Amino acid sequence: MDRSAQNSGSGAVRPGQGFDSGALETWLRDHVADYAGPLTVEQFRGGQSNPTYKLITPGRAYVMRRKPAGKLLPGAHAIEREYRVITALGNQGFPVARSYGLCEDESVIGTPFYVMEMVEGRIFWNTAFPELPAADRPAYFDAMNATLAALHRIDPEAAGLGDYGKPGNYFARQIARWSKQYESDVEAGRVAAMDRLVEWLPANLPPDEPQPRVIHGDFRCDNMIFHATEPRVLAVLDWELSTLGHPLADFTYHLMMYRMPEGITTGLAGLDLAALNIPGEEDYVDAYCRRTNRDGIPDLDFYMAFNLFRLAGIVHGIKGRIVRGTAASAHAAATAATLEPLAELGWAQAVRAGAA
Repeated sequence: MDRSAQNSGSGAVRPGQGFDSGALETWLRDHVADYAGPLTVEQFRGGQSNPTYKLITPGRAYVMRRKPAGKLLPGAHAIEREYRVITALGNQGFPVARSYGLCEDESVIGTPFYVMEMVEGRIFWNTAFPELPAADRPAYFDAMNATLAALHRIDPEAAGLGDYGKPGNYFARQIARWSKQYESDVEAGRVAAMDRLVEWLPANLPPDEPQPRVIHGDFRCDNMIFHATEPRVLAVLDWELSTLGHPLADFTYHLMMYRMPEGITTGLAGLDLAALNIPGEEDYVDAYCRRTNRDGIPDLDFYMAFNLFRLAGIVHGIKGRIVRGTAASAHAAATAATLEPLAELGWAQAVRAGAA
């Protein structure tokens, strides 16, 4: 599927996703410095989880993310946490969109929301970066690698995020959380490979990380805005799944691009990386380890199995929202169709790690 065509740009607000734009404009005048209307609202085509809107004024554009309406799973759609983390990381010099304001008053537009800067640049929806000349691709991969390593070098306490998540036992807690969400969302159904992972993962936990870090949770090329002409990340987007946790969980989630085929999502598995001038998995791991002072990544296959389980859990939640009629993206059904292939791929990684 053409993810760029499905997710790029903005247009009319989709049915069931609208709100009182006059009430929003009143809030913007009261809470956003130098705001000047009139306001025009469009909706971005992406935004599987939290509906995302382009707020257009004569002088500038803003981006608004809000919680979806309807029944929500506990802990999901935490836009308040998104706002907190981008504000804190921006103060540390990390590339994020500037935050302008958070509204937790549901009476304004029906759900909580926040407003941030509209960062202009390029978003790449295909991990192979087919739009770029082959000679340029290594620099863009290196920019992604360097950006994630920079995030993992930030001291959460110094950034004011020391209480952004629970310390220790990251994998045990995450596996329990996603297992509970998977098992509680009965409307989305069951998947055999997910059931096997729910049983195998908690019985095969790797050692914990002594120094938790802020982790993004969904770090991939299409959650970054690059400079229009340079291999430089201007802003990392979509912090809904961020928390304090094991940095290797975050890095290996990003590393899944090497093991996922293009047919499931925008993966690199099966492509001729040398011909495309894309660094291989081993080189990419080595670059991250150099930047974060690591000797290597033991238990890599466990991390892959965990992350594919977690990603399948997210997709399972999207499938549940389709059933309940609250899915935010017009292309949610195409994403939901990847559920079983993702779960099967996750189990295949567990087998590589020793599962029988």
